[in-house]
Amino acid sequence: MKISNYLLATVKESPADAEIASHKLMLRAGLIRKLASGLYTWLPLGNRALKKVENIVRNEMDKSGAMEICMPVVQPAELWLESDRWSQMGPELFRLQDRNDRDFCLGPTHEEVITDLVRKEYSSYRQLPAIFYQIQTKFRDERRPRFGIMRSREFIMKDAYSFHSDEESLQETYSIMHETYSNIFSRLKLNFRSVAADSGSIGGNTSHEFHVLADAGEDEIVFSTDGKYAANIELAEAHLHTPNKKEEKRDSKLVDTGDATSIDSITKLLGIDAKKTLKTLIVHGEDKEGNISNNLVALLLRGDQELNVTKTEKLKGIYSPLKFASNQLILKQTGSTIGSLGPKDLDIHKIADFSVEGLCNFVCGANMAGKHFTDMNWSENCSYDQVADLRMVQGNDKSIADRSPIEIKRGIEVGHIFQLGAKYSESMDASILDSNGKATLMQMGCYGIGITRLLASCIEQNHDEKGILWPSEIAPFRLIILQIDAHKSADVISISESLYNKSLIFDIESLLDDRDRKTSPGVKLTESELIGIPHRIVVSPRTLKENAVEYTNRQTGAKTKVHIEDIEKFLKETVCID
Repeated sequence: MKISNYLLATVKESPADAEIASHKLMLRAGLIRKLASGLYTWLPLGNRALKKVENIVRNEMDKSGAMEICMPVVQPAELWLESDRWSQMGPELFRLQDRNDRDFCLGPTHEEVITDLVRKEYSSYRQLPAIFYQIQTKFRDERRPRFGIMRSREFIMKDAYSFHSDEESLQETYSIMHETYSNIFSRLKLNFRSVAADSGSIGGNTSHEFHVLADAGEDEIVFSTDGKYAANIELAEAHLHTPNKKEEKRDSKLVDTGDATSIDSITKLLGIDAKKTLKTLIVHGEDKEGNISNNLVALLLRGDQELNVTKTEKLKGIYSPLKFASNQLILKQTGSTIGSLGPKDLDIHKIADFSVEGLCNFVCGANMAGKHFTDMNWSENCSYDQVADLRMVQGNDKSIADRSPIEIKRGIEVGHIFQLGAKYSESMDASILDSNGKATLMQMGCYGIGITRLLASCIEQNHDEKGILWPSEIAPFRLIILQIDAHKSADVISISESLYNKSLIFDIESLLDDRDRKTSPGVKLTESELIGIPHRIVVSPRTLKENAVEYTNRQTGAKTKVHIEDIEKFLKETVCID
């Protein structure tokens, strides 16, 4: 491709609303252009890279035995009503009507559509397992799109779905998909982690997320340094780091604490460490039908610990989504207010985090305004009804697997796989006949990769101060050839054209910068670094004086003079294989 006939839409400055490196570079390098909030047009350079990401994903999915299909973006409401997600999904589900006032939505996922297809086409266990996938446009009406295509409203996703006659078969395919995803991200040369995760609105009991490690990530992931444990921080468990100090129990005292109600203010007032305090949080319970109840539940945590909402919501008797009780309701039921609550004589169900089990001589609220107890101890002074894991993991904790050190890093979620079980097949009556001729519900799995987000994540991990550093498999072009000062020497044009033609013969995707003198050498060099093509060859009067061209490796910055007679060999040995 010659730049004189190509849309190379680079810009010098990043837009003010571009916050992270990938967003800035994708705009500056001319990969995308913003159409509206959360909507982007893919320009030629970006589209080439995007298609290469798709091809890698498609190649690995085909290897796994999955069958590619294509399902409609617009989905009828009837299917979503069957699965009960029409009411469960919030405003992020884009709903619309046709001219006959029939309800539809723009699909953020395709579980309902694929389940409807399979229940009509499959009837026997002998036909299973079956795995289908598509690479398709999705739409999610994000409240606050940000970070460019990282969190956009319209995006491209690879979503796959598997159907099974039993759980054992589902587990086998789940393992295959886990390996397939690892292969995809490894081919892209990404530093990633697979972590145990919450299934969220998709449903199911088991799921894993795949995260690309990056400071721009919106999620925190926890993993042990020996690689034996990894989880999203929402689900992560760990052994609490607790100083091994033995203390003699003291007699508790009631002390005046005035207006001090927060952990921070109490520790300053009493001159103690937050590890020696206990905080009490009051939330709503649930009734037998799972509805919100005014039966309150007290959550007890060590003062230096944070509540993990996701883990707490999974506890029996706790209403989900978690809802904190109002001060008015707390006062009515306990006679106390937020900031002075404590476990002593608190007549509601109390769940203690593991972090408070070993507390000795601790400080807690006295259930009286302006009062706290010091030197409190379990059994002697107060009690709890249940122990559970309520807290967020911290960086100085130890792995739950083998007590090895853990790390907490930010990650960009690029993939998520789920064991759905019978969630959708039950609600949509997707059954087959088993080996005994009896109708049984199909077991399902679903597996997603955000294609557009994956490309942005590659840039997030592969860039420098000059621009993008493309992994070779997804670079829009492998080689860029620059004509420098061609107006000073006709040989610059002839040799660069010859070099360009040879590269095409060798199946090297090449970009020839044949723009005239209106585009300065400095601009050509700067733009070649910005767009990040892995290999660059400069042809100029200066290099031709030595009967050579100048080669630069974008990743390493290493420069080499290559004599004209050695060009073919160099292309084969360096550019064709890297």
